[in-house]
Amino acid sequence: MSERPPILYCRCAYAQVVPDAVKDGVLDGLCASGGGFDSVADLCEMSARKDPRLAAVAEGGPVRIAACHPRAVRWLFHAAGTPLGEDAEIVNMREGDADDALGELLGGEAKC
Repeated sequence: MSERPPILYCRCAYAQVVPDAVKDGVLDGLCASGGGFDSVADLCEMSARKDPRLAAVAEGGPVRIAACHPRAVRWLFHAAGTPLGEDAEIVNMREGDADDALGELLGGEAKC
């Protein structure tokens, strides 16, 4: 059995495009899972500031990111000068519910 890639959870605090019930459900599920994950307030804001933590994520190998549309997330990293690798898996919390997103993050195949 292979080890799960690290998870990055975006709270989408400023754009407010992900329903609160989904964001809260995913965060609660990640906390309850007992596995580690990193949480950020807003990837859009981090990209605009060219936050160096994005480079650490992009250069750190495979990662699963819970945020919004995969193309938008890839663009945010690209705009910050730190493109994501092809092995990055992005879970779109704008579609489906918290259970769908958690299934992809914690064990299922993440869409990208």
